[in-house]
Amino acid sequence: MIGDDEYFMNFALREAQKGLESQEVPVGCVIVLDGVVIGRGHNQIESLQDPTAHAEILAITAAANYLTSRRLERCTAYVTLEPCAMCCGALNLARVERLVFGAYDPKAGAAVTLYKIPTDSRLNHVMEVEGGLLAEECGAILSEFFRKLRRK
Repeated sequence: MIGDDEYFMNFALREAQKGLESQEVPVGCVIVLDGVVIGRGHNQIESLQDPTAHAEILAITAAANYLTSRRLERCTAYVTLEPCAMCCGALNLARVERLVFGAYDPKAGAAVTLYKIPTDSRLNHVMEVEGGLLAEECGAILSEFFRKLRRK
């Protein structure tokens, strides 16, 4: 399974690269069902002037449209950065089965770092979580973005 996970995380990295090229915080997400990418997104907060336009939210919307269902059961979300509380909540509401993320987020990570929303049994859905996949590559694109931003 790790080979498949790396394969799909590379799709999420390509989405993050799109964000980098658009001068957005470079986070990418893909939603996969049965080995097929059914939703993808990268941050578009600045370009859309929408605080909810996170990569995960856009990918969830695309996947739900693809399936014509709000439930993304049996799906895996691959995200380059540990999701925030909003995105973990959305993944939970969509009933995503599994979350795989790259870099940990010490300031806003709500999957395992600051909170454990996806595995909180008090909620009506619990998902499997794996963090740190291709963390170096996922972190490098974020570091590059913030390094360039500081230079400006």
